[in-house]
Amino acid sequence: MAIKPTVFKMSMQIADMDRHYYNDHLLTIAQHPSETDERMMVRILAFALNANENLSFAEGITDQNQADLWDRDHNEQVKLWISVGLPDERLIRKAVSRSEEVIVYAYGGRQADMWWSKQKLMAYKNLKVINLSSEDTQSLATMASRGMKINFTMQEGEIMISDDASSINITPQVLK
Repeated sequence: MAIKPTVFKMSMQIADMDRHYYNDHLLTIAQHPSETDERMMVRILAFALNANENLSFAEGITDQNQADLWDRDHNEQVKLWISVGLPDERLIRKAVSRSEEVIVYAYGGRQADMWWSKQKLMAYKNLKVINLSSEDTQSLATMASRGMKINFTMQEGEIMISDDASSINITPQVLK
């Protein structure tokens, strides 16, 4: 018998001054049994950084050939493909050919640095790669709880994330 995902309910408040996007979201997030709190929280951070009316969680954790999040138009064409972690270069090539924009949120410290040094992705104009430090993502993972209420404030490339007990500041590193 397969282990079922853990369901998290989240109230997310976003104030993105860089994009002029201010909204509240109520989300239900399924954490796959093989997914760590750190990876799930990076998915949530990716949602907050790119939030819009059409952005949704996809099947990336259960299907290695899919995005983790995506924004599809009314014709199901992918406008934005988001992958979290250290995706295979073949998946990235597939994503850039099927989507208007692709963003990879890499994390994992030295492992992410080694992954990026081996990639040959500079030619893709619709690809953006953002590296999150290991310290930042591990701090973010401590905020995971079954009933989260988290505020995200973005300004000039800086991200402040807070809940009732703590707050952290993250400065993502844009690799491409």
